[in-house]
Amino acid sequence: MIVRTWHGCVPLEHASAFAQHLQKTGVEHAQSIEGHLHSFVRQENQANFAHFFLATYWSSLEAIKQFAGEQYFIAVTYPDDEQFELISDPYVFHHEVTHLMPIDA
Repeated sequence: MIVRTWHGCVPLEHASAFAQHLQKTGVEHAQSIEGHLHSFVRQENQANFAHFFLATYWSSLEAIKQFAGEQYFIAVTYPDDEQFELISDPYVFHHEVTHLMPIDA
């Protein structure tokens, strides 16, 4: 299994609306791809920004490419992202994992 992680942040005044937008775009897009296994979103507020961390779990690199294209290491963004003043990390990270075991923070 491969985990793909993305990070982006928006000004706090857009946090609630962006959380809904992220669900409708990144999460639902990922869920529509065969080979998608799980998605998790975490939000952390720091100073004047809401940081969003999206982890998607995939069965294979080919499934990830169906989601993100041949340049799968580049963050997938959506046309409406700019209305939330999103600052997206340009790259995503991929790691092979053997199982999921959440640790309570």
